[in-house]
Amino acid sequence: MHSAALDILRNIFGYPSFRGQQQAIVEHLGEGGDALVLMPTGGGKSLCYQIPALLRQGTAIVVSPLIALMQDQVDALREAGVAAAYLNSSLAADAQREVEKQLLAGQLNLLYVAPERLLTARFLDLLERTEVALFAIDEAHCVSQWGHDFRPEYRELAILPQRFPAVPRIALTATADPRTREEIVERLALQDARQFISSFDRPNIGYRVGLRHNAKRQLGEFLLGHEGESGIVYCLSRRKVDDTAQWLAESGIEALPYHAGLDAATRSKNQQRFLREDGVVMVATVAFGMGIDKPDVRFVAHLDLPRSIEGYYQETGRAGRDGLPAEAWMIYGLSDVVTMSQMIAQSESADDRKRVERQKLESLLAYAEATDCRRQLLLGAFGETYPGPCGHCDNCVAPPKTWDATVVAQKALSAVYRTGQRFGSGHVIDVLRGEETERVLGLDHHRLSTFGVGADMDEKQWRSVFRQLLAAGLLEADAEGYGTLRLTAASRAVLGGERLVKLREDARPERASRRKREASRVASGSLGIEAYEQSTWDALRALRTQLAKQQGVPPYVVFHDATLLAMLRAMPANEDELATISGVGESKLKRYGRDFLAVINSPQ
Repeated sequence: MHSAALDILRNIFGYPSFRGQQQAIVEHLGEGGDALVLMPTGGGKSLCYQIPALLRQGTAIVVSPLIALMQDQVDALREAGVAAAYLNSSLAADAQREVEKQLLAGQLNLLYVAPERLLTARFLDLLERTEVALFAIDEAHCVSQWGHDFRPEYRELAILPQRFPAVPRIALTATADPRTREEIVERLALQDARQFISSFDRPNIGYRVGLRHNAKRQLGEFLLGHEGESGIVYCLSRRKVDDTAQWLAESGIEALPYHAGLDAATRSKNQQRFLREDGVVMVATVAFGMGIDKPDVRFVAHLDLPRSIEGYYQETGRAGRDGLPAEAWMIYGLSDVVTMSQMIAQSESADDRKRVERQKLESLLAYAEATDCRRQLLLGAFGETYPGPCGHCDNCVAPPKTWDATVVAQKALSAVYRTGQRFGSGHVIDVLRGEETERVLGLDHHRLSTFGVGADMDEKQWRSVFRQLLAAGLLEADAEGYGTLRLTAASRAVLGGERLVKLREDARPERASRRKREASRVASGSLGIEAYEQSTWDALRALRTQLAKQQGVPPYVVFHDATLLAMLRAMPANEDELATISGVGESKLKRYGRDFLAVINSPQ
């Protein structure tokens, strides 16, 4: 089993050796065992069922939630010489019948389907007449009602072991905290499955979080370090997506919008351009993302706070799937906390779900405001202990300064209490600063003992204090969604002088100098192409784009950036040397080897 699996890995997929737990998973599934696999994005989950599909008799049925993901996977498999297909609504009726005919004839190694189609009586009957090698349930976190991508159809997949008890199953996901993990096991009837849990760490991603002062200017300066690179910019609202995409386009950046308010044709067109062209920046709501298989996304930027640390991890995980340097960058403000709290409160979810969502938001806010290693905190949310500090996140590279804010915190908490815990931060700050506004005077809040006790600090400083008190769990935004602040059980220890409060000093916003921009480029997602290599690198990418257009596939399906970079550094002189490059399998060597060698060995 081991030698056969390794031969497939090397000859078909072009990789010299297995990574992490891949070999153990492949052998376990290949021998007929069930498995639950938790592996970070870019960790090579797909190979864990694709290789067993080639080792076992019959066709592997892969449950995938999105059409775009199916198409990408099938394109890549066909390029590697594997007989793969998908069945979804994008195919005409006659094309669907042809795929079904191939399935019944045993001509397919892998068939990708959506859960909705798999669960139809017609398709299940079709499978009864087919030799099924295995079932692979991708994006298995969709089964969890606590997750951010809940798909109720996933829960019905528990029918598979009842209808096909002898067929092994593998469920895979890159994002599952302990609660979600338990639900996957329960809902998919995987109690007896062997669990393979890899580290959630993505060491190639650098994490940076900052306060939002001027979003467009900050984003523009960040993108100076990623010129010509593909990336995703996430915004909370559709309006902000449209506005940001238009501004970037007017600034000379190839940027496209994506959100549920656009018609289906526009969304599809923009997604295809993002997948099939180099250097496109997608500005999107979270409607864009799950199933995006593009490996050369060099950055993911958030202009607003996401809803949970689990969602943040999955969204940032779309950067650097090829293992090359990438960056996760986020800016946020106090208003994000209020907005997200309102969205949770006004949702139609049950009270217990709202409580969980508030807890997740609080965890993400604590991560954003942290002064410790971000990687340690992020992995801790998934139950993993990172030895750290990592030396690669912003808090490790430039540790933030802190100050004793105990007295200031006592003033803030006291002002919230004395105003009746019925107001947002704006009004409470007016009271603290002694502002005789119409509202303050009308409510007689100028007579409170806390009126004017914080006049020595400006509004921006107070907003920082309130933001960090929320992050520390010393205040909470009300559950009714009106943005008012309330004390928590932890507030009492601070007011009683039993707990010290240390807050971080907010860095002053400053326009990036040329030197800082260059330093940012080196420290961020740049691939470190030297000046003397640039012309060869550009020629390799141009050839890849040309070949991809001829094949009707995204450029990365031909070769990943990591493979092109390995070619650039190794400069192979012939096909034997090119075959040793990771990612160059037999099929691709035969199809593309001569063209790439011509570029590598031509004078630039």
